[in-house]
Amino acid sequence: MRKKISIIGSGFSSLAASCYLAKEGHEVTIHEKNSSVGGRARQLKIDGFTFDMGPSWYWMPDIFDKFFADFGKKTSDFYRLEKLDPAYKVFFSDDTITIGDSMEKICAEFERIEPGSAIYLKEFIAEAQDNYTIAINKVVLRPGLSPFELITPETATRVDRFFKTISSRVRKKFQNPKLISILEFPVLFLGAKPSKTPSFYSFMNFADFGLGTWHPQGGMYEIIDAMKTLAVSLGVQINTESPVEKILVEGKRASGILVGGEAIRSDVVLSGADYHHSETLLDEQYRQYSEAYWSGRTFAPSALLFYMAFDKKLKNVAHHNLFFDTDFKQHAQEIYDTPQWPAKPLFYANFPSITDDSMAPDNRETGFFLVPIAPGLTDTPELRTQYFDIIMRRFEARTAQKVRKNIIFKESFCVNDFVEQYNSYKGNAYGLANTLLQTAFLRPKLKSGKVENLFFTGQLTVPGPGVPPALISGKLVADLILKKK
Repeated sequence: MRKKISIIGSGFSSLAASCYLAKEGHEVTIHEKNSSVGGRARQLKIDGFTFDMGPSWYWMPDIFDKFFADFGKKTSDFYRLEKLDPAYKVFFSDDTITIGDSMEKICAEFERIEPGSAIYLKEFIAEAQDNYTIAINKVVLRPGLSPFELITPETATRVDRFFKTISSRVRKKFQNPKLISILEFPVLFLGAKPSKTPSFYSFMNFADFGLGTWHPQGGMYEIIDAMKTLAVSLGVQINTESPVEKILVEGKRASGILVGGEAIRSDVVLSGADYHHSETLLDEQYRQYSEAYWSGRTFAPSALLFYMAFDKKLKNVAHHNLFFDTDFKQHAQEIYDTPQWPAKPLFYANFPSITDDSMAPDNRETGFFLVPIAPGLTDTPELRTQYFDIIMRRFEARTAQKVRKNIIFKESFCVNDFVEQYNSYKGNAYGLANTLLQTAFLRPKLKSGKVENLFFTGQLTVPGPGVPPALISGKLVADLILKKK
């Protein structure tokens, strides 16, 4: 039977779900509070400069391929991909490590830093590939309804990988702190400390070294545009500047949403907005999770971001750059253990115009700087200025160039903006961390346990943070909706 489905939010998971649901003949309408689709994956364009405001890493290309293939399409029908070489650079206080586009190049760089480490690296990545195969083909395709979803013939023989951590696994074979930092870095995409993340999640290392880092020409927003085009072609209606004020419930069944004071009747309501915010749209008796529950969760970091335009091309940098020239452990503690503004923050810098001429005018550069911080911190203009000075001093020192006088545009984004623009709980940037006690069935549910025909999707539910998991989350929740009679 054809159903009328209202979707709240237009991020990756919402767009993915809308495509699957519309493909099966349902009447699907997306309501997005902001003026453009994409949720956190928005884009800023000014004076010929293009900034991806959210996700900037294109990993796990096979997940994108599978999504579009489900609709008889290919990524190349919508955008062109380029594999980056180098994938990224990592700046330390006394050296710069370059991660190439092949295992051969990466092994050579590891050998330069720690002779004999290439043998262990190949073993580690082989295990990571095994985890990736199990994760992508088995575990992440489960909707998180039961602990038994984790029990498969493959996981049963690898149970130790769920109880040992990435940190312990890496440190068992590698001694050099620089290599340890590089191998622990990918799990930061999962929003948790390496010392709290199961070693099974080393599949992120295979995503990094094995599958490589890619760039869609025109920026990450090209994926959103592609998904929007696909959704509209399938009959999805998209309303922007359409904030949802309330989820309506009648007789413990979702009956619609309230937008602009108008009740929009629906057979199914699906929210891809922040999960905590979504539940505040319900009367209290229909909420599954208390404020105490949310305050007790381990959230992924927030971020202080700077979008900068430079009037010249920059030197000694790659498309992606990690500045690990301070204490990795201390910064992690200042995010997770004793939340505070970091004393000596690690940071990330992205220059897509190095790869893609369309991202900036000729002989100019588009820059994106990100400092991970704890969610819920005080966010003031003075603090933003203070941290801008901190990272720019170090950026200039590590890359041996003066650039501040060449900045012709600068805009910042931080905790207050995540709250105001995305209704993000405590201003988190990446959702709920994938710790052992927040994995699979232990995450907030895709389906409400209190309201019939109410569903959720996105980075606070299964599988977790990141763009590829968001695509999978949209598919999982669509499958649940489609199975419901």
